[in-house]
Amino acid sequence: MRSVLNTTFRSLRVRNYRLFATGQLVKLVGVWMMFTAQDWLVLDLSGNSPSALGLVTSLQFLPVLLLTLYAGKLADRFDKRRLLVIANAAFALTAVGLAVIVASGHVQLWHVFLFAGLLGIANAVETPVRQAFVSELVELRLLPNALALSAATFNTARIGGPALAGVALALFGTGPVFLISTVVAIAPIFSYTAMRADELRPAARQAKKDARILDGLRYVGRRSDLVMPIALMFVVGMIGFNFPVTLAALAKIDFNAGPSTFGLLTTALAVGALGGALAGSARRARPNAYIVIGAAIAFGALEFAVGFAPNFVVAMLVLVPTGFFSIYLAQAANHRVQMGVDPAYRGRVMALYVLVFLGTTPIGASLAGWWGERFGVASSISGAGVVCFVAAVAALIWQLRSNGERIEMTLRPRPRLTLVPPVAASAPVVQEKLPTAA
Repeated sequence: MRSVLNTTFRSLRVRNYRLFATGQLVKLVGVWMMFTAQDWLVLDLSGNSPSALGLVTSLQFLPVLLLTLYAGKLADRFDKRRLLVIANAAFALTAVGLAVIVASGHVQLWHVFLFAGLLGIANAVETPVRQAFVSELVELRLLPNALALSAATFNTARIGGPALAGVALALFGTGPVFLISTVVAIAPIFSYTAMRADELRPAARQAKKDARILDGLRYVGRRSDLVMPIALMFVVGMIGFNFPVTLAALAKIDFNAGPSTFGLLTTALAVGALGGALAGSARRARPNAYIVIGAAIAFGALEFAVGFAPNFVVAMLVLVPTGFFSIYLAQAANHRVQMGVDPAYRGRVMALYVLVFLGTTPIGASLAGWWGERFGVASSISGAGVVCFVAAVAALIWQLRSNGERIEMTLRPRPRLTLVPPVAASAPVVQEKLPTAA
């Protein structure tokens, strides 16, 4: 047990990373409380409209689509820690404004839409900078573990936040939940300012002429090993990861659940996601392409099954493995990109990853809301699973053909799949070189 704990949490020995993880955990519990209350508030104000729920989610992520690449450029040019302090301060102030309006009892639907967009602007800057900043907190050999623990932190908050919000909504109402969530939103500001600057490992900052967005896109275009996970996450992020829209609507419309029960669906998804994050925490090397593709195939199949759940309990049970493979997939793709990129391009490349993973949410959320309102929420979920499954199979075919490999199935002595390398290949088609530590 001691060995497992030392392996799983080894990045927490680094003081700066420990401060980072603590600040993120406290903030994200509050953020997930606020998002859960926000979804419930939108359904109340709109008369249970999935389209309205899809619209608020779209507005929340639209700035990511518009600003993320520029934020990646800033990450490669300026002090990432200072950028993170500014972005988190802007988020906290905006959250306070929304909480005051909700608590006053004068909130209208357009208020929620407006503040969703403002919060999205802060997140559009914070997310890619934070992704790139993790590599400055730990040495390269600890980077997979640090990224895995960051995902575990996120999903621990996804467990605690909605569960706490569900209970608080039932006991106190919407206003107090928003007020509580704003109090903890400032935690990262204190954690970033408490870090020891001399223990950071900053990459060399790029001059303005050397930190162009187009150069980052060209760099990715030349790296087929980066193109595949980014392209796959483009589809999965846009179509498959719309649970903030679909689960709230599924709980309230299809299962007639109350606010405290609704939180259980998100919690079930997050429990599985936490397991997926911890499963990847022991990873020490860059994951290969087939790990990413295999996780995407499993996720697509399980999301399809969620859409056919006959009742609340079955849906909650299926959401656990769905959550596991959702984060195992996202984490493996993140590791494959992060550990294969030159430090000089890390900010811009991770901005592109965030753009395709989160920035496409406005499109996917609007589509999920529109489809759910016309054809049913369950069909929206199962349809998304089909799209993700097909995209993963297409990625598998592309990967096999580009490397000249094939998959063989044997039934005896036991069923198994074997990856067969090209017969006459003297060297791999895609040469993957780990970057040196910044």
